[in-house]
This record gives sequence, structure tokens and C-alpha cells, in this order.
Amino acid sequence: MKSVVVAALAAVVGGLLIATAGYAIGDNSGTPAAWSGASSDPTPTSVKPTTAKPTPPPTTPPPTFPQSGEGTFRKASGSAKRVGTGKVLRYRVEVERGLDEDPEEFAEWVDQILADPRGWTAAGQWAFQRPAAGSVDFIVRLSTPDTVDRICGSYGLDTGGEVSCRGQENVIINIKRWLLAIPAYNGNVDMYRHTVVNHEVGHFLGHRHATCPGKGKPAPVMQTHIYGMHGCVPNGWPYPNRG
Repeated sequence: MKSVVVAALAAVVGGLLIATAGYAIGDNSGTPAAWSGASSDPTPTSVKPTTAKPTPPPTTPPPTFPQSGEGTFRKASGSAKRVGTGKVLRYRVEVERGLDEDPEEFAEWVDQILADPRGWTAAGQWAFQRPAAGSVDFIVRLSTPDTVDRICGSYGLDTGGEVSCRGQENVIINIKRWLLAIPAYNGNVDMYRHTVVNHEVGHFLGHRHATCPGKGKPAPVMQTHIYGMHGCVPNGWPYPNRG
């Protein structure tokens, strides 16, 4: 009986040794061999910070206008009192149908330009008046490029859709120049409006084209600014030092 118990104990101890040896194969740390090298946590990766590009400021699109209009004109209502001490010249202001520009607003521009002390009244030779009705000596018309070409072409002038002109009693202002000016004016549309009205009215008064008197000096209003400043600086007035 004693020998049987000893044999049984020996069998149990031997089985435990075999089981323990099998658990430790391949991993002295006690981790099962099947898990060796495995990980449930991903390896962290570095992420470079991104810098958002600044949003550019919104730009105002240039004004638009039709290339052609109806070829007929709307007369500005109202009147403007006499300005100047010389011979009185009466004028009317019109805007071509098909343009969005308001005739009264355009007339206000023309009235102010002709009344300015730096304008053609400065020398005392001329005075201007816009009557509410009746006959006039000249007409200032705001026109589309195609209509400018047609009217100016009838006087033998080539405006090419780009420039304004004067033919007999017609002072024709190109809407393209009225809204966009010219590059030499660096966006100063108001100053160029003074220039173009005074230039074309100057032709009606009998003035011919002038040239730049010297680098850095104000360009004569009768200089053709659109074809180059030739060293002169922008100027919209016949007598810029008056007033």
C-alpha cells in the first residue's frame, strides 16, 4: 500500500514539472509564447502643425457698362446758375439711354467742374450757364463707346472705343473713361473726370493739344493724358494754381 501512494505522488509531481516547462518555452518572463511581440497600443506618430493661410481681403470689382447703347439721350432736368464774368456760353447735359448713370448726377458733376475757380472761367474770358430750357451753345453727352465712335467718326475722328471727343457743339464723354479713368491716374477717377470734361470743353473753346512743360510739372489739361504723361503729373484743371 505504501508503495502505491509513493508512485502516485511521483506521477503528480512529474506532470506539474512538464506543464510548467511548457508554459515558459520561448518567454523567460512568463508571458505566453503566442503573445510575444504583440501590442494592442498603436505607436504614436508626430503630427506637424498646419498654419492657415490668411483670407485675402475682398476686392471691389470694377464698374461695368454696356459697349453699345440706344443712341438716343436723356436730358438732365434742372439748371445751373451763371458762373464766370466773360462771354456766357449756355450748355445742356445728356446721358445716353441704356446707361445706368443718372442724368442729374452727371449734370451735377459737369456743373461743378465748369464752375470751379481753377476751370475755364479763371481767365475772365468765359462764363457758363445751364438753362432749364431753350437753346444752348454746346451739349455735354455721356455715351457708350460704340456711340462715341459713331458720333466722333462723323467728324472724322478715330476714338477706337477708348477716348472721348468734341465735334462742333457736341462734347462727347466716353463712359469707359468716366468710370475707369486711365492707368496714369492710379485709380483717381474723380481727378480724371475733371480732366476729360475740361479737355473736351477746352476744344470747344478753341484750344489745341498741349505738351508736357517739364518733368514733375502738372500736365496741361489740353495734353492727351491717355497717350502718355511724358514726365508730367496728373492734373485736371486749366489753371491749377487758381482758387
